[in-house]
Amino acid sequence: MEKMNCIVVDDENMGRKLLEENVRQIPFLNLVASCKNAFDAMEQIQSNKIDLIFLDIQMPGMLGTQFVQTMTHKPLIIFVTAYDNYAVESYQLDAVDYLMKPVSLERFSLAANKAFQVFNQQSPVSNLKQVAGEPLEDFFFVNVEYSLVRISIPQISHIEGLKDYVKIFLDGERRPVLTKSTMKSLESKVLPHGFMRVHKSFIVNLRKIESIKQQRIKIATFDIPVSDSHAAELMEKLNFTRPNSV
Repeated sequence: MEKMNCIVVDDENMGRKLLEENVRQIPFLNLVASCKNAFDAMEQIQSNKIDLIFLDIQMPGMLGTQFVQTMTHKPLIIFVTAYDNYAVESYQLDAVDYLMKPVSLERFSLAANKAFQVFNQQSPVSNLKQVAGEPLEDFFFVNVEYSLVRISIPQISHIEGLKDYVKIFLDGERRPVLTKSTMKSLESKVLPHGFMRVHKSFIVNLRKIESIKQQRIKIATFDIPVSDSHAAELMEKLNFTRPNSV
């Protein structure tokens, strides 16, 4: 896993210490420096490859928001502040997240994971680790218990939607990956790769279908329903023109 080089910037000693400790809890973050103000941070950015800044706003000499505006090539930014009146401005500056002090480790982890996902989407081909020659577009990341887990799209057999979560079933894995997401979000990622929504609660990999009988799809040991509204489309995608129902 490629780590993100980050710095923390806060004029208060306690604030810096808390940010440093949180950063050390995240396995994909590498703390390069801890800075007291924007000018110290500027030196670090000029001399090191910095991917992410945890940035306070109310600091002497230069506000964190002003500091971001001075950058020509800016790293990803997560604001960490005791004030809520800069939230709108922070998003105008394309901040990844806006954290209010005191920040729990859980909330910090969610923000870090969000930044890591953006980082992987932005990284050039040479910076991403490919698995077994798999094309870059054939994977995505999901949040699982405050960590980002890579999902190989060709390895997915099917996806099941629950109320607030989805289960992603993978070949060779005993348990599905459970992540807080929506079927719509995952559908947009996998549809170009030979998948189809066959039911309000199921998306299947068409290449993994073993048989279909009485509007039930068999994939390995799984029995997946096909809704009436999707049956005809499924047959069309499988190049099966028999007029009978599935």
